[in-house]
Amino acid sequence: MMQINGDSACNKHSLINVMHRFIAAANNMDETIMVPNLLRDVPLEEQVRSELEANNNQTPCPNKQRDMYEHYLLLKSIKNDMEWGLLKREMSSGASFLEMAVKQEEQQPVRGELPLEDNADLEHEFHFHLRGLFGVLSKLTVQADHLTNRYKREIGGGNFMR
Repeated sequence: MMQINGDSACNKHSLINVMHRFIAAANNMDETIMVPNLLRDVPLEEQVRSELEANNNQTPCPNKQRDMYEHYLLLKSIKNDMEWGLLKREMSSGASFLEMAVKQEEQQPVRGELPLEDNADLEHEFHFHLRGLFGVLSKLTVQADHLTNRYKREIGGGNFMR
């Protein structure tokens, strides 16, 4: 078995630490938001309504979530994918996790040794994606915290009541 060095887990810049922070923020969000349906039709930001009016009622970014509820579901989905892996989505067929992993590995073409240039590209690609993963996880953590705090603020003020 591989052992994790205690120093790397404590390093605030480690991938494991960034992942733990996001999962903790998402868990806090999930525990705080007791009635997620209250988030429906609530814009992500207060100024979204004024942007809609300025753009003739067309959403400025059509690929983004339309309300806090969709954003909440997105954050929960990402957390679940991180905790359970992407294969969980495919497991609706009833196959076990091990069976799905074996099936996926069997479908991948067998490759020989990579040339030395490809190894250098792999290292560059790894670092590129690692930086991206750090950035995305940091942003998702901030968004989960923001959603939690806004829910607390809005519920405390009764602004979700219609």
